[in-house]
Amino acid sequence: MPREFSRQRRVSEQIQRELAQLIAKEVSDPRVSLVTISEVRLSRDMAYADVAVTRLGAGREESQQAVNALNHAARYLRAVLGQNLALRSVPVLRFHYDERFERSDRVCHLIDEAVAEDKARHQGR
Repeated sequence: MPREFSRQRRVSEQIQRELAQLIAKEVSDPRVSLVTISEVRLSRDMAYADVAVTRLGAGREESQQAVNALNHAARYLRAVLGQNLALRSVPVLRFHYDERFERSDRVCHLIDEAVAEDKARHQGR
């Protein structure tokens, strides 16, 4: 079983690298500019690849538009991946918005507020 996990991880990392290059070079949709692929999760049978993406410097709505554009181009991207990868079958690509960056910004902001509030309390004493 560990060997299967290792292969699955290697394939997902390879798909992530290839997709990043394909999106930058092959997709001309302006909604997809500055898209970052943060993770590719393969199903156990490697039939599906869930691709987590976010758009740098964009809000949730703009990132969701990029996800919609990528899902629209998924069949084309899968076909090109099939030409570039040595796999028997290329997984079906499903793009999703990655909320991790948004959540981490929110947590950092909350921490900064808490530190500033704590400093203000201690200066008043």
